[in-house]
Amino acid sequence: MEIRRLDGTDRKLYELVAPLVMDPLILKQNNNYPFKTSSRHIWYIAFEGDDIIGFMPVKSSSAGLCIDNYYIKDDREDTISAILYRIEEDTAPASLLTALVHKRHVAAFTKNCFRTWIEWKNYEKMDYNPLLKKNGKTA
Repeated sequence: MEIRRLDGTDRKLYELVAPLVMDPLILKQNNNYPFKTSSRHIWYIAFEGDDIIGFMPVKSSSAGLCIDNYYIKDDREDTISAILYRIEEDTAPASLLTALVHKRHVAAFTKNCFRTWIEWKNYEKMDYNPLLKKNGKTA
C-alpha cells in the first residue's frame, strides 16, 4: 500500500478523487454528505497499485487539524491504520488532531491512539493522543 499526500487544491487531487467523491455509493457511505476541499486541506490517499482504496482529508484551522469526510474502501482497518500512521508522521507533536469518525470505524481509530470525547448517532468526535502509544494502550 502506498500513501500519497496532496494539497487540497492540487490538480492531480481532482483527477484522482473526482470519480470517487461523485459516486452515489460512496456518497451514501458518507451519509450523503459531500466531500470538501480547500487550500487549508491536505489529502492522504491510499493506493494498491493504481486503485485508490481510501483517502482522508485533513483540514488545518486555528484550533488545530481535523480529519473529516473520509473514504475507506470495504472499511479496511489496515487502510485506516496506514493513512493515520502517515498523518501522524507529518503532524507536529504539539498539534491537536481531531477526527469526525463513522461509528463503524471507531475501533480502528481507537487502535491508532484516538479516543472519543463526543458521541452522536452516526459519528464520534475523537482526538489523537500520542500518550496512549507511549503508555502501551494501543492494540
